[in-house]
Amino acid sequence: MEALLILLGLLVLAVPFIAIIALIRTISLAEQLRRLEPRLAAIERAATPVMRDAPTTASPPPPPPPRTMIAEPTQDAAPPAPEPPPRTAVPAPHPAPVAAAPMSLEQRLGTQWAVWVGGFALALGGIFLVRYSIEQGLLGPRVRVTLGALLAIALIAAGEWTRRTQRLARNAGLPNANIPSILIAAGTTVAYADIYAAHALYQFLAPGAAFLLLGIVALATLAAALLHGPALAGLGLLGAYVTPLLVASQRPDYWSLYIYLAVVTAAAFVLARLRLWRWLAIAALACSLVWTLPGVGVVRVEALPAHVFHVLTGFSLAAAFIVAGLMLGPDEEIARVDPVSSAALAAYLLAITCLVLASRHDPVALSALAALIATTVAIAWRSEAAAAAVPAAAFLLVLVILSWAVDLDLGHLVASSGPVAGAVPEPEKTGYGWHLVLGAGFALLFGATGYRAQGRSRQAIVSMLWSASAVFAPIGILSGLYYRIAGLAVSIPFAGLALLLAALFVVATEALSRRAPRPGLAASAALFATGAVAALALALTMALERGWLTVGLALTVPGVAWVSQLRPLPALRVLVAVLGVLVVGRIAWEPRIVGDDIGTTPIFNWLFYGYGIPAAAFWLGAWLLRRRGDDVPARMIDAGAILLTVLFGFLEIRHFINNGDLYRKGTGLAELALQVSLGLAMTIGLERLRRRTSSKVHDIGALIIAALTLAAVVLGLGIAENPLVTGEPVGGRFVNFVLLGYALPAGLAAALALIARRARPQQYSAVAAIAAVALAVGYLSLEVRTLFHGEVLTRGPMSSAEQYAYSVVWLAFGVVLLLTGVHLRSQALRFASAAVVILSVLKVFLVDMQGLTGIYQALSFIGLGIVLLGIGWLYQRLLFPQAVAVTVGT
Repeated sequence: MEALLILLGLLVLAVPFIAIIALIRTISLAEQLRRLEPRLAAIERAATPVMRDAPTTASPPPPPPPRTMIAEPTQDAAPPAPEPPPRTAVPAPHPAPVAAAPMSLEQRLGTQWAVWVGGFALALGGIFLVRYSIEQGLLGPRVRVTLGALLAIALIAAGEWTRRTQRLARNAGLPNANIPSILIAAGTTVAYADIYAAHALYQFLAPGAAFLLLGIVALATLAAALLHGPALAGLGLLGAYVTPLLVASQRPDYWSLYIYLAVVTAAAFVLARLRLWRWLAIAALACSLVWTLPGVGVVRVEALPAHVFHVLTGFSLAAAFIVAGLMLGPDEEIARVDPVSSAALAAYLLAITCLVLASRHDPVALSALAALIATTVAIAWRSEAAAAAVPAAAFLLVLVILSWAVDLDLGHLVASSGPVAGAVPEPEKTGYGWHLVLGAGFALLFGATGYRAQGRSRQAIVSMLWSASAVFAPIGILSGLYYRIAGLAVSIPFAGLALLLAALFVVATEALSRRAPRPGLAASAALFATGAVAALALALTMALERGWLTVGLALTVPGVAWVSQLRPLPALRVLVAVLGVLVVGRIAWEPRIVGDDIGTTPIFNWLFYGYGIPAAAFWLGAWLLRRRGDDVPARMIDAGAILLTVLFGFLEIRHFINNGDLYRKGTGLAELALQVSLGLAMTIGLERLRRRTSSKVHDIGALIIAALTLAAVVLGLGIAENPLVTGEPVGGRFVNFVLLGYALPAGLAAALALIARRARPQQYSAVAAIAAVALAVGYLSLEVRTLFHGEVLTRGPMSSAEQYAYSVVWLAFGVVLLLTGVHLRSQALRFASAAVVILSVLKVFLVDMQGLTGIYQALSFIGLGIVLLGIGWLYQRLLFPQAVAVTVGT
């Protein structure tokens, strides 16, 4: 019975192959008919005139044209062209390729989509057939596995047979889908599924045997891609790297896994090299790196060498087959840095860096990193295609040094895996010796090779990559070692090393400046000069207190800006902007710069050094950058200069008023008065500065500070900190907080109104003038209140003399404003005078008429009348004398 079922199963399996053979024959016959139809049509068109014009006898038909690999024309042939005269032997140019006509929907359906869907249907058909046999209980497990293997073999054989016949591989004029590769892809898919079922479902195969068979299928698929094209290569690559996931084990053998992956990666790289398939090289590289993740999660001492072996093997294979111009790699293109060559090396450097961080700087992983970095430098020296891997190596090395310095544990960021996760203790960190040797050696390596590489290449970018690495690596390494060993404390030995580094960069800059012009030489000299400035700032940081780190970074801003004047390289201007962002970020992290050690001395405390010096450095740097253009970096440094100056002034005021406590809650009248005055003074300064620079940053900065100051005047001085509201003592009778908080801002606001009168819209000057008048009226009123009530203005009732004094003072102030407006010919001041006078009139008629009694009431009205008459006389005599003369004459 079982034999009968096997026979029945074989007959069922034969149906797809019979359908495939029928399909092949049908398409073959259709192809032959398609080729015959144009020839028959051409013969009929050529024979039609002869049959119409011939008298009675018929001439024999012309012989058919000979068959060639070029498609025959479908129209009447043109008369032959006259034979050209003989010419001398000159190589004939290649004929221009004829552009293929766009494919119609019918052509795509018949030549591409039908083939793709057919291959997919074949694979699904095999899977459904197996599932049906399982559901019906027709076939046992062994028979199912056997029939699956036979189906895979049959599909692969059919694909190879169709390739050899060369009948279905391509059709003339149409970019058809490759039927042989589709058939083989379907066969390999069935083979993967069959082997996996034999292992995972039925346990017919041990893990090692299943692993071996799946690997053979994957490698065979990659090998077949040499004949059948990239689609099959992609399928084989995917299957090869997914195979280890299909065969799981409770006790993973990393050495066997990585040896298998080394074979697969080598096969993929070789195939990519032979066919020059960049996509295949990139895909294999990505898959190989993904298999590094288990090494990051499992960093046991006994497993780490296997993980390191995987990275070293992949790096070696990439250097041998992927890097252009090196060993067995493709030919190197002149004047071009190959991104694939550089990325291949940088990717494996990233992988080994992850292992170093995950293993907490185990000597095995650290030694491997050192070897790969040194090899990368040597490869880039030999092949310029891999030059972009040099700065990547420098960055990763500095990252390792810095992670060791800050004691970063990557294991906290990556979930560990395996049955012993967390049970096995982590390896101990290495001591200072390894990292000191590593840092010193690679600082010398990058610095020396970066300098020696100048002038070797015809590509400017190559010289710049080497010089950037030569500058960045030593500074980054020295910074990391200083942080770990000295803890940002004062260290004269490290400061001496930084000074030595700065001197070496200066020597390199001068030496490169004297050389004959070469591509990238000027830019590299600029980078070395920038490194000299940065190293000098680092030396200051190491030699002084920890707060000087902010000062040192800020001093690099004008330094690099000055270098950008000597070497106009756009990257240097961007570097200035980056340094500016670092300084501002450092201050935002800790506004007190040095924590609680600011000091209590007014002005000359750590705020002066931490904000004042950086602000001055930013102003100088912005000025240097603006000399060559008002671009984004210049505007960023300008904005930083304004911000630091504002912070410096406001924090110094707060420090002075609150005895060094910057975080004290609340703001008193004295502090707010000083801050308002500072805001107005800075607005005046920016208004004058923007006239000379025409900078948008200065323009916008002046507007922002003016708006914030106006809000502080209205909400702060007018309401929140008004001594009439708070009852806060104001001090003496004349020299007091009222003078500081209202008279001084009034004078500054008046100066702002005068400065902005011709430089800003009229509304801006009018708002400043109104603020000045309001502050002046506020000062006069509060000063009168102080004279009658003492330092606490809310104490005691208002007397008639005090109420009369307000009227006198307001009217006098109105007259002063009018005289000033007449002298300056300012209509705004005259309007302000009118407003104050009107306020006085309203006060006299609405308040004094009811509130005053006796002599004060009479004096109030008499004084008001005299003032109003005087104002009328001034207008008639000084402002409009001609109008008066005409009136009298009539």
